[in-house]
Amino acid sequence: MPPSRVPGLLAIYPHITDRDRLLLQLLDDHQVLTTDQIHRMLFHARRTCQIRLNELAALGLLDRFRFARAGGGSHPWHWTLGHQGHRFQAATRRRPEPTLRASRQAVHRMSANPRLPHLLTANEFFVRLTAHARHHRPARLDRWWSETTTTRRFRTITADGHGVWSVDDTTVGFFLEADTGTEPLPRLVAKLDRYAQLTRRGGPRYPVLFWLASERREEHLHRFLDGDVPAATATHDTDPATAVWLPATATGRVTLTRLPSDHGQPVADNPNYDDGVFNL
Repeated sequence: MPPSRVPGLLAIYPHITDRDRLLLQLLDDHQVLTTDQIHRMLFHARRTCQIRLNELAALGLLDRFRFARAGGGSHPWHWTLGHQGHRFQAATRRRPEPTLRASRQAVHRMSANPRLPHLLTANEFFVRLTAHARHHRPARLDRWWSETTTTRRFRTITADGHGVWSVDDTTVGFFLEADTGTEPLPRLVAKLDRYAQLTRRGGPRYPVLFWLASERREEHLHRFLDGDVPAATATHDTDPATAVWLPATATGRVTLTRLPSDHGQPVADNPNYDDGVFNL
């Protein structure tokens, strides 16, 4: 569509609901989500979800892509911000407004990104926590930071995500290492050194959650874990909100809220604190 024919953003506002705004924020933060992931987080009926996503796409707020499956059929739709969605989020967060060309390039780059399966795996972890909290009211996901946000805020670590999970009065922070089975296990374990350095600087001492592609890989990883940095493992076929986490050097599985968690000291580079006050 030529820039002169792009409809005014203000004309779309009457069509945007609070749930739509939340979805736009999620896609702005986490880049891409599948239809199923959006359904589990924000909708009750799958058909209602599909209809609404198509309506938002018709408004230019969302864009989508999918790939063919080997042997026939297609993978699910992958949803990203459309040009109007990028414009809306730019206005919301006081960023420069993107051009139509830049918005289209963002979709093309995401669809061709070789790390797309890894990104979807990391997002799936947080989607499951969000979906669990929808049906178990004492539970809540207080914080979901992407890899980009986590790296920017903590500076010296490159986790695949960071979250704060609460059940009743118990709150646990964590860092996520979402494994797709491609990295050598010693390289995974070597990442723990940076988490140890973060703690020594007064940063948080959160458990590092290795979410692994298979039980065999999980078993092998535990041979390298020594417990110096709190770490726990589970596999992709589990619900991360339940008692599936096997801590390093332990023999029994526990829930997230049973893992050790310390928000760290109110030092200048600890994003958990604002003027010395803990802040989610």
